[in-house]
Amino acid sequence: MVDAAMFGLGRWGKNLVRSVQGKSTKIQFKYGVVQHPEKYDDFAKEANFDVTADAQAVLADPQISAIILATPHVLHVEQIIAAAKAGKAVFCEKPLALTVAEAHKAVQACDVANVQLGVGHDKRFWPSMQELKRLANSGVLGDLTHVEGNFTNENLTNFKASWRDHSENVPGGSLTATGIHIIDACVNLLGPIKSVQGIYRQLNGGAQDTMVALFDFQSGATGILSSPRPSPVFWRVHLFGSKGSAEARGQNTVLLSLSGKPEEVFQFETISALQFQLEAFADAIMCKQPYLISPQEILNTVAAFEATAKAVDTSSLVHL
Repeated sequence: MVDAAMFGLGRWGKNLVRSVQGKSTKIQFKYGVVQHPEKYDDFAKEANFDVTADAQAVLADPQISAIILATPHVLHVEQIIAAAKAGKAVFCEKPLALTVAEAHKAVQACDVANVQLGVGHDKRFWPSMQELKRLANSGVLGDLTHVEGNFTNENLTNFKASWRDHSENVPGGSLTATGIHIIDACVNLLGPIKSVQGIYRQLNGGAQDTMVALFDFQSGATGILSSPRPSPVFWRVHLFGSKGSAEARGQNTVLLSLSGKPEEVFQFETISALQFQLEAFADAIMCKQPYLISPQEILNTVAAFEATAKAVDTSSLVHL
C-alpha cells in the first residue's frame, strides 16, 4: 500500500481522493495539504485524513512515499522538484507544466532523485481510448495518416476558480482544462508534432471560446483538434489509416470501419479512470517499474500543448 498526500483540495483534488480512499488496496491518502485547513474540516472527516498547511512537514514524513498534485499549473514544477528532492514519487495533474522547458526541469529532478513521475491524463485510460490505441498498434488500420479530435465542455462555466481567471494560468483558453486531453491522445496515437496552426475565437464577452488547431506530425500524418466549447459535453477522437478508421465516442464506444466490411460498434464497461491511473502509479512505485506514460511522452505532450496554446492565442503557425 502506498501512503500518499494530496496537495490541493479543490474540486479535482477531492475527486482524486474520493476515487481511491477506502476503495483501493494499493494507495491511500494520509494528508491533504492546503493553505487554509480550517475550510476543509468536513472533507477531512469524509476522507478520514489530516489536513494541514505544513507542506514541509508532509514532505519530511518518512511514511509518505507519494505526492499527488492538484494545484494551480504554475506551481507544479517547483512542487515536483521539492517532492523529488524529498525522495517522494510525484503524480501531477495536467498540464504538468505550461512550457516544455519547465517540464524538462521536472523530469530531470525526478530522474536525478530516482523517483517516479506520473501525469494525470485520465482520459487516455478510458476503455474507448485504450481500444483505439490497441487498434492503432495492431496494424488493422494500415498506415496511420490522420487524426481528428473534438471536445466540448460547457460544464467548465460551472466550476470557476480564482486562479483560472488569470490568462497566465490558462494559455490557449480551454486547452489547459480539456483540450490537452485531445493533444495527449493525438501524441499517444501518432507521436510527436512538428508544427501546429491555430484559430481562436472568444464568445460571450470571453466567458466561452471556440478553437481549431491543425497538426503536422513528424511521422507525416496530419491532425485536427476542434472545440466548439459552448456545446453540450462531447468527446470524439477519430483515427484514420490506409485500411480503415476507428472512432472513440465518449468513454465507452468505438466505431470501427474497415475497407470492404460493414461498420462495427463496440461498447465497453465504464471504469473509474481516476482510480485506474492512481493505482497504476502505485504499482509503478511498489514494483519499481515505469509508469504507463513515460517521461518522454510527458515531454512530447507538453511541447505540443505549448505550441498549440501559442498557435491558438495568436492565430498563427508555430513550429516545434
